Amino acid sequence: MIRLLLAAAAGALAGAGGAAVAFDAIRRARTIRRGAAAALPAAALVGLSRVGARVSSRLGLGGAAAQRLAAAGLPARLGPGEWLGVKSCGAAATAACSIAGAGWLPGRMPLLALMLGPVAGFVAPDVWLTRQARRRLEAAAAELAPMLDLLQVTVEAGAAPGAALGAVGGRFTGPLAAEWRAAATAIALGTPHEQALAEVTCRLPSPRIRAFADAMRRAQRLGLPLVEVLGRQAAAARHDRRIRMRERAARAGPKIQLVVAFVLVPSVMLVVAAALIAELTAPGVGLTY
Repeated sequence: MIRLLLAAAAGALAGAGGAAVAFDAIRRARTIRRGAAAALPAAALVGLSRVGARVSSRLGLGGAAAQRLAAAGLPARLGPGEWLGVKSCGAAATAACSIAGAGWLPGRMPLLALMLGPVAGFVAPDVWLTRQARRRLEAAAAELAPMLDLLQVTVEAGAAPGAALGAVGGRFTGPLAAEWRAAATAIALGTPHEQALAEVTCRLPSPRIRAFADAMRRAQRLGLPLVEVLGRQAAAARHDRRIRMRERAARAGPKIQLVVAFVLVPSVMLVVAAALIAELTAPGVGLTY
């Protein structure tokens, strides 16, 4: 028994030594070819982005795609061409997975997987982009009213509009606060107020945020009292928020009824039926006529 254990330990040590030697050789080879191996994915992504940019410009989809990317909060360096490259990579990955797993599927499922896999990989990034943009807009709409109230108080205290945007944005953590901080930084660096506010509405294309930006530009252009303008915008934002809450409550009623009808009631009926069956099938219990 001891000899077997010693032999097993010697074999394990020999295997570990061989693995260490092989790993060292592989690491040296990778070090030699690291530059070329790192250049290949970069070249592929650059090529895909250039092809995507040309296709987007030919089809006239660059502006719409740029607006969608900005609304989702993605970095500005990720343009329509790069996004089309991402979608192409997704289609290629799902096509490879479909080819690899087609042999395990029964019947005509392999053909269906080969046909629908690349399409799903190409469309899935757009679905994620739409969901991300909707979540950002919902979060921005939820924090707009309190931020406008605080902005009104800050401007009334004597702060400049650009500095007030940055100060209020620093007290919140949502997407609207991040855009206000970016706008305040741009204004401090010399960007005109109208251009900075236009960038905010571009990255958050909400009607209420667009109305706020238009009111700010109109007040500065015509010399209107900014405090009153912000007060009206805050009241309108609170009104819209109440309307959205009522709509959510109205939609929640039927959902709760569906859960009660299809989950709670059948579960209670199953529990009652189980109790009755247990009583009727118990020893010594019979039916009397």
